[in-house]
Amino acid sequence: MGMIAERGLEKLTMAALGREVGMSSGHLLYYFRSKDELLLQTLEWSEGRLGAERGRLLAARGTARGRLDAYVALYVPDGHRDPHWTLWLEVWNHSQNAGEDARERQVAIEGAWHRDLVALIAEGVSRGEFRQVDPDRFAARLRALLDGFSIHVAIGLRGTDRERTLGHVKEFLDESLG
Repeated sequence: MGMIAERGLEKLTMAALGREVGMSSGHLLYYFRSKDELLLQTLEWSEGRLGAERGRLLAARGTARGRLDAYVALYVPDGHRDPHWTLWLEVWNHSQNAGEDARERQVAIEGAWHRDLVALIAEGVSRGEFRQVDPDRFAARLRALLDGFSIHVAIGLRGTDRERTLGHVKEFLDESLG
């Protein structure tokens, strides 16, 4: 992930990665079959770690809004070239030509984020913390908003940074759920 964030996928070769991790490029290809498979498995590994962290945040005591803010903070990249988001962008870019198996694995990753968000919003609505919304529809829209802002942060678009993004999302949530 660090090499992808630092150099970008176009400069990441199996030979360079092999040197970095002390393996031959042939060994890497033996285990991963292709560069795209290596990227997807790296993303799945990273998502596993984020999923565990997301699970801890969502299971924590406190208000639904407090946990929603924690979800958003976990979702939004730390800044330009955030390793996880850089990897996501590379995998998304390669998705156009991906096989059905790779697409299904990406859907599974996206689905986990979505299901957790839907459950959190439904909890907030049922407890009276949030106004009445359709949790699934609201989650889809919120994730689209988060994706759009997060891409801007990850690519370093001038005028968009993590703090500004978190402010925009907080304002949106206040207006939409308050």
